[in-house]
Amino acid sequence: MNHLFHWGSSCLRKTMEHEDITHKIIGAAYQVYNRLGFGFLESVYKKAMIIELGKDNLNVEAEKPLKVYYDDQVVGEFFVDLFVEDVVIIELKSVQNLAKDHEVQLVNYLNGLRKDIGLLINFGPSGVIVKRKYRKPSEAK
Repeated sequence: MNHLFHWGSSCLRKTMEHEDITHKIIGAAYQVYNRLGFGFLESVYKKAMIIELGKDNLNVEAEKPLKVYYDDQVVGEFFVDLFVEDVVIIELKSVQNLAKDHEVQLVNYLNGLRKDIGLLINFGPSGVIVKRKYRKPSEAK
């Protein structure tokens, strides 16, 4: 699925456009981890993230239903963990180690939901791990 990613100048422009939002999200994740540590359910981290993101005046929706598209037709609906400022999908985990499947899941969300930027955030035993994923801008609708 490497063809889904594009690191050209147009992708860089789109990435930088929302970099301030992603930085705030990542900062919030570290703040939550510093206060809670490892070992809680994802739902606990989700609620704490909503509180932290609210402190930065970011619009955040939990369990946001988004439509999945195939050939410009809606083929389903999916609920993302957090959706920030109508642009960034956040998938939260609280596992020992992230698996490739977790990253694939986020990439599938980005493609199916036609969103450009996603963060996979794991509140793990050794700290916060953040993986950024971007969808190819030319595929955006």
